[in-house]
Amino acid sequence: MKASAGFDFTAAMTLLCRDICDRLEVFQHICMDRVAVTFAQARTSGIYGIQAKLTPLRFERGALTQTKRGRLWTIQRVYVGQSEMLYILTFYLPRFQDNTFQEKMITVLHELYHIGTRFDGDIRRFDGRYHAHSCSQKEYDRLMERYVEEYLQMSPPRELLRFLQVDFNALVDAHGRILGRKIPTPKLIPVTDDRRTA
Repeated sequence: MKASAGFDFTAAMTLLCRDICDRLEVFQHICMDRVAVTFAQARTSGIYGIQAKLTPLRFERGALTQTKRGRLWTIQRVYVGQSEMLYILTFYLPRFQDNTFQEKMITVLHELYHIGTRFDGDIRRFDGRYHAHSCSQKEYDRLMERYVEEYLQMSPPRELLRFLQVDFNALVDAHGRILGRKIPTPKLIPVTDDRRTA
């Protein structure tokens, strides 16, 4: 018999990310209190396509504004309760959940690794034109595989990982429905003279 309360995917993912950031030194600059974990509906079925994305809520080096094509822009602010978020971490369901456990773990760490080391709302930047993934996404993913292995060797609590060990339908069968936080993609907002002087 299906449970009626549902499964809060974003709460479970937040707890997992918090544990990863506590255990692995390379992620210890991240404060999950200012990362909004969300989910969105994948537009197509199957496991191929975008699994997750990290949305930074500041420009380069944490700037609140940036000039593009001669115009000054800012990013729409995002709050969860009274706390202003610096990042949105979104997972696309059911696509993400239907992947293998290993691929899901790599995806989680992949997106967390994008968070800049200054934790100022900007992404981690690499030299050159491939500033998001360095010059090789394969090398980037191999690095994430090593971090996944390192994390799992630390014997994290099994209950944190249990939801990633089944596919989307099994999760629905066990809990009735999938719940969680949804946040629309923040908009770029032109800075008016009034906003600039405020």
